[in-house]
Amino acid sequence: MTDASYEALATGSQVVASILFIIALVILWRKYLAPAVLASQARKNAELADSQARRDAALAETTVAQAEVAKADDDARAICARAQSDATRTREKILADARAEGERLARNAEGELERGRTAARDRLRTDLLEKAMQIAREASAHLDEATNRRLVGEAVDTAERGNA
Repeated sequence: MTDASYEALATGSQVVASILFIIALVILWRKYLAPAVLASQARKNAELADSQARRDAALAETTVAQAEVAKADDDARAICARAQSDATRTREKILADARAEGERLARNAEGELERGRTAARDRLRTDLLEKAMQIAREASAHLDEATNRRLVGEAVDTAERGNA
């Protein structure tokens, strides 16, 4: 064998080895690497789908939470409005009750004042009559019989005219 045939044999063996290497790579790719790549792809796709589902669920929860916050804000405004109207009603009732109580007290005070005036007039009249009677008794002690008869007659005439 000559050098040229060794070279041709070496080149042929390199070509055959390259072809066998490529065949081995294709077999290894199909047997081990392709299923691993497909499994990894399926796993990543499942992770992506799970992440999207969690994102959609979080968005739905956010929407629900925003609706609940809006409802709570509306409830708070309604409570404030109700408290304001209750406070206004209570204030008006307290003022009306106080006004009625004040008017009642004023009427009672006016009645008491009138009763006090009447009682004072009665006491004054009684005191004046007692003093007049005392003065008349003292004065009658110094009167003679004729003057006494004249005064008694005038008193009787005056009393009869007052009753008539």
